[in-house]
Amino acid sequence: MSFTLRTIETERNFSSQLSMQTLAKAISREQIEAVLTGEQAWHERERKLSMVAVVWILIAMHLYRAISIRHVMRKVMQGLRFIWPQSDYEPAKAPAFSYRRYQLGALPMVRLFKEVASPIASEKTRGAFLFGLRLMALDGSKVDLADTAENAAVFGRPKTGRGKCAFPQVRCVFLAECGTHVLCDAGFWPINESERTGGFRMLRSVESGMLVMWDRGFHSFEMVEAAIGREAEVLSRLPAHVKPEVIKRLSDGSLLVRLLPSDYHRRKQGDHLVVRMIEYTITDQTLPGYGKTHRLITTLLDPDKAPVMDLIIAYHQRWEIEVSIDEVKTHQLFSEPLRSQKAVGVIQELYGLLLAHFALRYLMHEAALQVDVDPDRISFVHALRVVGDAMAEFEMVSAETVPELYQRLLRDLASQLLLPRKLRINPRVVKRKMSNYKLKRPEHADLPQPTRPFRQMVQLI
Repeated sequence: MSFTLRTIETERNFSSQLSMQTLAKAISREQIEAVLTGEQAWHERERKLSMVAVVWILIAMHLYRAISIRHVMRKVMQGLRFIWPQSDYEPAKAPAFSYRRYQLGALPMVRLFKEVASPIASEKTRGAFLFGLRLMALDGSKVDLADTAENAAVFGRPKTGRGKCAFPQVRCVFLAECGTHVLCDAGFWPINESERTGGFRMLRSVESGMLVMWDRGFHSFEMVEAAIGREAEVLSRLPAHVKPEVIKRLSDGSLLVRLLPSDYHRRKQGDHLVVRMIEYTITDQTLPGYGKTHRLITTLLDPDKAPVMDLIIAYHQRWEIEVSIDEVKTHQLFSEPLRSQKAVGVIQELYGLLLAHFALRYLMHEAALQVDVDPDRISFVHALRVVGDAMAEFEMVSAETVPELYQRLLRDLASQLLLPRKLRINPRVVKRKMSNYKLKRPEHADLPQPTRPFRQMVQLI
């Protein structure tokens, strides 16, 4: 089948004709319009940039992190400009986008993420379920922000042993679907907010049929209790200071224990949870945790239905969320600070980032289903480039040929499969710890600038 170009009516507004069909399967125009209507965020009059186009650009800017906003807009509009009846038409510029994005605000992006982000694994998805339960994981991270007074005042700047951090930072906590790496929920707080508080908030998206995993830093009696209250199952690691009361040893060597609340009055009243505890160690000295005692607790109490070794292996699958965070921070942000210099822009940008990640992971999952492989085998970096390259093509073709172009996109995503993942470790080290340059201080921010041409400041001796 050959592809045919779209026909455009000359009277139509340019930005209203941006289709963004590349990502429409994951984030549809109808969803965006519904959110804009619900948040009363529509423009009062038609401009060169519609609010729908602003949302698209806020998402697309995280497909092209290495280039400026000006060139991101050129990428987004390139295909439509190619077929636009007026060959000399000049679309909106970067200052117009900056003006319109702050008109839009952050709430529409937050609501849009909550509307579209959800688990997407089906029964055909490899590695997404265990014991019929959907594998989910909680974890947190930090993101550097642009070094502005407003960002520092709103989000804070963490202190280190050598003074304050170079950049303001935001605290991020995520809930991810392990099998697809989709970030189903997220929250952002000032850097001094507890990660555990954020993890507790993420339980709002947990539901029946899920097995939720988190590390010992998130552990609390209330956390387990809340997950049970949402009819989910739990698999988490216990910190060393928590000492459950042993009830009995089960047939597979695991222990049935009584978990007590931290609150003294609740303990006096006899409040407790009965969970199953698994103790194990690592016998290979090349692996982290070698020789140490690891303790897991789970609400899956039946050893026959949930074998102990399957649970241990499943818990170590929790690290899939680390891969998702790496995709966002390393491959979408390039480990650089966010662009936004204002607090509302930070929140807006973060949710645009997550929407772009969700759309990519949605397409990668679709591609994996078509070739019947684990979504882990699809390269995220490859997908980021392929989807970015396809943006112009989807803008140019007619609606009738979009389905065929979409199938070609999925084939392209699956054209370079990664090898099955090996068991390997990487030390948590950095190559450059210190710098020979002096520390940047506030007095370096507003140095007096030259007022004369360089030629006038040169004197021969």
